[in-house]
Amino acid sequence: MKLSEYTWPTPPGLTPFEHQKTTSEFLISNKKAFCFNEQGTGKTASVIWAADYLMHLGVIRRVLIVCPLSIMKSAWQNDLFKFAMHRKVAVAYHNDATKRKELVNKHMADFVITNFEGVAISKDQIIDGGFDLIVVDEASAYKNAQTDRWKTLRDLQAHVKGLWMLTGTPAAQSPVDAFGLARLINPKNVPKFVTHFKDQVMVQVSQYKWKPRPEATAIVHKVLQPAIRFEKRQCIDLPELTFVDREAPLTPQQSKYYAKLKKDMLLQAAGEEVSAVNAGAMLNKLLQISGGAVYTDTGEVIEFDVTSRLKVVNEVIEETSNKVLVFIPFTHTIELLEKYLLSKSVPCAVINGSVPVSKRDEIVRDFQTSDNIKVLLIQPKAASHGLTLTAADTIIWYAPCNSVETYLQANARIDRPGQVNKMTIVHITGSPAEAKVYWLLRNNINVHANTVDLFNKELAEQI
Repeated sequence: MKLSEYTWPTPPGLTPFEHQKTTSEFLISNKKAFCFNEQGTGKTASVIWAADYLMHLGVIRRVLIVCPLSIMKSAWQNDLFKFAMHRKVAVAYHNDATKRKELVNKHMADFVITNFEGVAISKDQIIDGGFDLIVVDEASAYKNAQTDRWKTLRDLQAHVKGLWMLTGTPAAQSPVDAFGLARLINPKNVPKFVTHFKDQVMVQVSQYKWKPRPEATAIVHKVLQPAIRFEKRQCIDLPELTFVDREAPLTPQQSKYYAKLKKDMLLQAAGEEVSAVNAGAMLNKLLQISGGAVYTDTGEVIEFDVTSRLKVVNEVIEETSNKVLVFIPFTHTIELLEKYLLSKSVPCAVINGSVPVSKRDEIVRDFQTSDNIKVLLIQPKAASHGLTLTAADTIIWYAPCNSVETYLQANARIDRPGQVNKMTIVHITGSPAEAKVYWLLRNNINVHANTVDLFNKELAEQI
């Protein structure tokens, strides 16, 4: 079958954009390749079409998708159901390692989706599973060739025909990051040892400080080949604003207290009419647990393990070429996230109700005009009106707010005159309560007016 004769399997009324077709054609032509398209440009659809075409030809039989836990279902599974509805899909993520290995090893699914950690657990089953192609999304997770994660993928790719690695930011923190990626796709492009490559792209200016050589960008471009890249601003057929869902499953500690609170809510509501005020307060506690910190009746703060959510925020930031706004409704959670990002060397600043106007203006000016701040952590009500923050083209909702007006106004901070890029709004969801509130916000439905109904639905559902 010629590619021109291929029928792009898409839902009714939906056609692939030209940049997506071009990306698919490039991948089909390269067994091992990089796709550096920016976040929000439809990389998953391009990969699915390319893999489906190769399956039609009989070139490949099975595909393993390796990606962060947060996008296994919300991005890959959903897009496979949308763009390759005729293919069988399995998500190999399960607390039971035996069950996970069984899903990988069964030859029933055409596409198997697993997370980074699951690859090592199921390594032997993957080798024996008949996979012809491995696709790694957010491939910057494999930049360090010294890690067990990298070595596992190195071993696996020797047993498959193809390896496609996807990331919008291949060497965001240092030119040296290119080494691990290049060693997987085209090892002849780089020296055998990372120290030799570091000498090529970096120069030591003091005992502990290195800086990129002037020729580093050209070297990185040369070694990370074959590759294709589309930026959002180049994709004129993309919508101006794209919404993306990322999952951040509750940690065991969060799940325990989320379940306990729901049980207590059920006991309080048993046989009695619950007022909107009480329902709102109870649901607010569920949202606080989901976000990582709960305020007690005495004003004390109980902090929860929220590792998975923090990792998802960092994943999105790392995959974003430009600046980022993160909206966080709760004050203590802002402090928690700021501490985490600083530990990851992400330049960030905070705008909340306690920041004076003069300081706020200084932060905004710095964010808009300099490289000193990559990420702004914002309490929505403190900056949902008036501010122009068009240096960012991505907004992360760490947790949902409870007001449609605040939600819309907060999103408008980047969707203003002066914005030159396509924009992305990312919703991070970890609990049923959050998913319901996001749905109301996206559909411009008053959250307060539907609080009691929301409360009753939450109690009626399993956790």
